[in-house]
Amino acid sequence: MASTHALASGMGGMRTAGDLVARMQITRGMRLPQAKHYVAERLGCSVLDLSDTIAMHDLRRDFGLGRIQVQDLTYPDQPGAIEAKFHIAETLDVPVNSVECFKRHTTLARVRS
Repeated sequence: MASTHALASGMGGMRTAGDLVARMQITRGMRLPQAKHYVAERLGCSVLDLSDTIAMHDLRRDFGLGRIQVQDLTYPDQPGAIEAKFHIAETLDVPVNSVECFKRHTTLARVRS
């Protein structure tokens, strides 16, 4: 029930910028307005654009932040899954656990260190 409510009342997760804003709240302890402003600044858009599915569709594509596949056609040149998380970590300048774990288990950690 809680997950359904969060999806229905939230910013839409990957359909908009809800996942990005939530990530800033969790990793940096930002309050909601501060997190929205930070994400909007990093993406070069307005705070209102963060909840606009059309605007965020294009921004997520441009930044390689991933999109929901059932909503969109799958484009072979667009990132998915872990690659999108790498782009999110880089764009928002925050650590993402799955990205850090991936780096530890591959040569990326040894190459960049």
